[in-house]
Amino acid sequence: MNSRSNTFNQQLQSAWASQGSMLCVGFDPDPKRLPQCLQGKPEGIFEFCRDIADATADLVCAFKPQFAYFASQRAEAQLEKLIRHLKDKYPHIPVILDSKRGDIGSTADHYALEAFERYGADAVTVNPYMGFDTIEPYLKHAGKGVIVLCRTSNPGGSDLQFLNIASGEPLYLHVAKLAAQKWNGSGQISLVVGATYPEEIAKVRAIVGDMPLLIPGIGAQGGDIDATVNAGRIAGAPGTGMIINSSRAILYASTGNDFAQAARVVAQTTRDALRAAAK
Repeated sequence: MNSRSNTFNQQLQSAWASQGSMLCVGFDPDPKRLPQCLQGKPEGIFEFCRDIADATADLVCAFKPQFAYFASQRAEAQLEKLIRHLKDKYPHIPVILDSKRGDIGSTADHYALEAFERYGADAVTVNPYMGFDTIEPYLKHAGKGVIVLCRTSNPGGSDLQFLNIASGEPLYLHVAKLAAQKWNGSGQISLVVGATYPEEIAKVRAIVGDMPLLIPGIGAQGGDIDATVNAGRIAGAPGTGMIINSSRAILYASTGNDFAQAARVVAQTTRDALRAAAK
């Protein structure tokens, strides 16, 4: 089957196997941190991300552009160009648009069109705070991944996610149960669970079975690789089940002209550490 017609989950399964990697490279291009050789260039953001993608493509199971970093610089056209490049050159590697959308159903219809039709992403991150009717429009796009925020890696995530609800369980576990047991009839849903909370990763894994988990927070955010992999592993299927993202540690490994080569070194070291932890 042509990889373009595969579902997001099929792409992931294939990438975990063929790439031997659970690493996801996230693109958070801050113009102030671009190498001097790209500063002020009309398509500097695109060229920066493209070169890092080309340098790391054989090391990853996914790429994850962060929408706000492009939109704040009026660089949506560069984001479109980047995703076209990724899909044309690496069709076997899924692309996750990290936009954390969450709005009423009629508006969500348009956010879904933006993610899947305009940008051509294979999956998108969404916020479940307003309930299932804000998630359902994304599920109408057959085969596309819908990655629901569950237990995020930022310190303030506990303000709401760790509150106990009437059943006595924390809200993030209720979200995990809804996602796995009620919302996922089409098999398109995955969850975001931060690497900075490995105990919570293990609790979510126990609820959701083999559902894929997008795990940010290693690298610059300090998540521990061994603890993360041990908490999120799927019994009997090592090296699968997790999309473990690193952004800044890879993107900004060097501020010089060797930025892409330096990014590859960090990405390979991270990929190898994830492999070792999965054994």
